Amino acid sequence: MYNDFTMSTLMKSREKVSITTNASALVKTLENIGVDSIFGYPGAAVLSIYNELAKTNVINHILVRHEQAALHAAEGYARTSGKVGVVLVTSGPGFTNTITGIANAYADSTPLLVLAGDVSYKNKDRKIFQGVDILGMAKTCSKKVYLLSETDDISQIIKKAYNEANSGVKGPVVIALPRKILEAKYNENHVENVQLTSLKNDFKNDIEKLSLLLEKSQNPLVLVGGGAIDSSSSVQNFINKYKIPYVSTLMGIGVCPTDNPLYLGMIGMNGTYLANSALNHSDLIIALGVAFSDRSTCRNDDFGKKAKIVSVNLKNISEDFELEIKADIQEFITQFINADKKYKVSNDWYKKIDIIRKEVVNVENKSNKLHSSFVLETLSKLTRNSEPVVVTDVGQHQMLTAQFFNFSKPRKFITSGGMGTMGFGLPAAMGAYIANSDNLVLNITGDGSFQMNLQELATCREHNIPLKIIIMNNGYLGMVRQLQEKIYKNTYQVEMTNPDFVKIAESYDLYALRITKKEELIPKLEGALAYKGTAIVDIMIDSFEEI
Repeated sequence: MYNDFTMSTLMKSREKVSITTNASALVKTLENIGVDSIFGYPGAAVLSIYNELAKTNVINHILVRHEQAALHAAEGYARTSGKVGVVLVTSGPGFTNTITGIANAYADSTPLLVLAGDVSYKNKDRKIFQGVDILGMAKTCSKKVYLLSETDDISQIIKKAYNEANSGVKGPVVIALPRKILEAKYNENHVENVQLTSLKNDFKNDIEKLSLLLEKSQNPLVLVGGGAIDSSSSVQNFINKYKIPYVSTLMGIGVCPTDNPLYLGMIGMNGTYLANSALNHSDLIIALGVAFSDRSTCRNDDFGKKAKIVSVNLKNISEDFELEIKADIQEFITQFINADKKYKVSNDWYKKIDIIRKEVVNVENKSNKLHSSFVLETLSKLTRNSEPVVVTDVGQHQMLTAQFFNFSKPRKFITSGGMGTMGFGLPAAMGAYIANSDNLVLNITGDGSFQMNLQELATCREHNIPLKIIIMNNGYLGMVRQLQEKIYKNTYQVEMTNPDFVKIAESYDLYALRITKKEELIPKLEGALAYKGTAIVDIMIDSFEEI
């Protein structure tokens, strides 16, 4: 799985991990459950774990330059690979720096295992160096939090936490690991089999109800959300069997191909006219793995006002829906297809969609200035055959990427949806590449987002991670500027005096170039894409472009 980019982190000579301390039991357990990568930053509280990691040739440790970046890198790894991302940080600020990343993973249901060093709890009434309330802070933005005690079997706790992160509605799980317990002798206190809870698997009644709703429907629409990512093939089979038009949320992009004629685009506040109009004309919305967040529904009282809503999800969403099916999406869809229910979409619905499609006005950019939409459409065409993993930051470029890139496979579009975390893109792109080094990985970012975690260029350089970082440089916090102008009729504190990103890249000994004109775009992008290492492309775009 690894090539020369990992070899610099692997010691030339390592002894076999033997279980003597709790720290060694932890590392051995991680090996046994299939962990191959950890993103982390060392400190005194977790040095016992790092001592054991130095002995393994199974797990690769990637030293980031900031703990928040470790979380985002683990997210990129998890969302590209479908596995659990693992993070290791020390106590105090080592943990507090992870909170944004943990909250981001929780909002986007990304499975993470966060191993946090902790101080002793025997003198909690006193001030302790790097002592913070890990449980209190983490419980508000984690799926589950554990505090390792002296009587716990650390191996069992790790297994429980790992399975918790990766089952049901997935998410980050945090384990607080007091230093003294890590350094203590390992005693296998008890052995138990970790059992995963399962949902009901007989959906005959729900299948009949959905079938009846389809029979009565004239304008059905499938709405695909991020919760359907593990059921991609089944969802595609369902759509293709019944030829039902479909739209997606931001997090659902790529679950089904975006170049399918049945795909109408992304819905929501920053969605396409075609997708939102089809949604408003639909009389039946079949929502698969959709959280119904405010950015997708805009205003809940207006959402799908002409439609009956069917939700298939691992958790209940709303009592107001016509039908809520709490189920694993793949299992339900498979049973529905096997039931061989007959349904044919009305030609009138296809005709109505075609009429709406013709209403879409494409404004030609006759300006000499570069626009993000033009850049992204060009980049999508240049990289289409490579099927890249596209990792965005947050802002105008994020929404335009969702609209102008084609994704024919799942796990190719990685973005921060629920939290909208600037600085997510670069470290998440690193994790995406480490998950599968055969991928071409593009990090599409803005000048504001890029500066949030640009220190991770050092990580890219150290590990020879060949990302292609595309900076949409407009000198503004573009999305905020657009909202300020719309709501408050001003642009206060959103203009940015940026450094020279090419010189910054060069200071990290990385390849960089700048694009200022349309005629430079294709040849310089091709040069960056052909470059074997990390490449930074600083593109000067129209400062007042809107989406």
